[in-house]
Amino acid sequence: MDATTSGTSSIQYHNITDQPITAIVAAPVSTFQRNQRHCFGESTPGEFPLAANPSIVLHVLTACNLDPQDLAKLEATCSFFRQPANFSPDYELSISELAALDMCQKRAIFKPMTPEERQDLKQRCGGSWKLVLRFLLAGEACCRREKSQAIAGPGHSIAVTSKGVVYSFGSNNSGQLGHGTTEEEWRPRQIRSLQGIRIIQAAAGPGRTMLISDAGQVYAFGKDSFGEAEYGVQGAKLVTTPQLVESLKNIFVVQAAIGNFFTAVLSREGRVYTFSWGSDAKLGHQTESNDVEPHPLLGALENIPVVQIAAGYCYLLALACQPSGMSVYSVGCGLGGKLGHGSRTDEKYPRLIEQFQLLNLQPTVVAAGAWHAAVVGRDGRVCTWGWGRYGCLGHGNEECESVPKVVEALGNVKAVHVATGDYTTFVVSDEGDVYSFGCGESASLGHNAAAVVADGQGNRHANVLSPQLVTSLKEVKEPVVQISLTNSIYWNAHTFALTESGKLYAFGAGDKGQLGIELVNSQTERGNPEMVDIGLI
Repeated sequence: MDATTSGTSSIQYHNITDQPITAIVAAPVSTFQRNQRHCFGESTPGEFPLAANPSIVLHVLTACNLDPQDLAKLEATCSFFRQPANFSPDYELSISELAALDMCQKRAIFKPMTPEERQDLKQRCGGSWKLVLRFLLAGEACCRREKSQAIAGPGHSIAVTSKGVVYSFGSNNSGQLGHGTTEEEWRPRQIRSLQGIRIIQAAAGPGRTMLISDAGQVYAFGKDSFGEAEYGVQGAKLVTTPQLVESLKNIFVVQAAIGNFFTAVLSREGRVYTFSWGSDAKLGHQTESNDVEPHPLLGALENIPVVQIAAGYCYLLALACQPSGMSVYSVGCGLGGKLGHGSRTDEKYPRLIEQFQLLNLQPTVVAAGAWHAAVVGRDGRVCTWGWGRYGCLGHGNEECESVPKVVEALGNVKAVHVATGDYTTFVVSDEGDVYSFGCGESASLGHNAAAVVADGQGNRHANVLSPQLVTSLKEVKEPVVQISLTNSIYWNAHTFALTESGKLYAFGAGDKGQLGIELVNSQTERGNPEMVDIGLI
């Protein structure tokens, strides 16, 4: 059928002379108009000079969510991006700075800040909105802020959904589950008294729990002390339902970390405050173990914003955000070399771990185990240091390392997350694979095929001296995004693996119900990961 019979008008084709391709390629360039493209341009038709409509350029930069480094590169390569954009209210800000500010204003912890608080944060970060954006993004990345998470505490567990609903289960001798009782829970149970409050972060320690709301308020329950040891003197009373921590009401808190003799919190401005363990000035201040007042962490970090804190048995690590890059500071007990300074001496004030500069490694996530520590770098390398018992450092032996050392066995793995416990370490790759090493007790490493060996104290699962793929988690056929494991020397460990879709898998010790799974036939642990009946998305 031709065009005429179909009712459509016939199409007129122009005659195109058949020309060899070599002739086309060899055509003189001078026959074509060549326009120069540049930032400001002239009035040449067809050009779109950036300066013609900077609002569109600003919108594109913001919508693309460029990271601070990209914005800085734009400024370095093109004067348009670094010259004042003449937009209100600050006419001196460049397009790149405005884009960074717009992206900051999307962040949940930035929105409620007053103009004065925002300016204070800007100065703390180095006087640039790009640096503020880097600070905010770094905190979100390493702390899973406002995302679903699971915390494997000492004998009890906390799970937070992406909507801020909290479930707890396991040991409850101090009321640390928050249900108004001291009875154990073997299945996840929602904390009903928190209805209407959105929780974005959780911390679980020996006999106590702390929750942080999206308004920066802190709720605590369990032992009514922030600093006593696991088996220390019981507080005057038990708190069995979440109670607002009055002494923190004037501090907008975004993270909490519970050690064995102290507690630390991090404010949205990046300031660190600690409770207790100061009677010997261990953390740079003189207080009693029952002190419930927060004290600012003095010293080097007073004017440097911190994006993440991690507490071990008797020490604290802080991931700091400086104009020159990310860095790690440590303070507290130096036994085993876990402070990372090349010695085993204590530090009363935060001290920079200089080894990362020598390794040319930019830390992005820090983890503090009971006696050892780990860091993930931007390039995916993993460093460990401290007491190497049971192979928890992943270097193929049980030797101590007093400065951070790269885990060479993970050379072909790009890590994005690390978690540490009592002589155990887990690493999550960018593909969602999980590697673990260290103490195999309680089957908490997830290597269900591990041989059982005798050590003179009964039978236990074999230790793993070098990183080993957790094949049992490969069977869930979904990338893992977070690992949490027990970080206490007094409890058998259990482990949680959270997948991309919000499914939670548990394995390890479950004698108190901390796995959220019913054990049968007098079982006390679970060797294979089993899905917990709870949805965290």
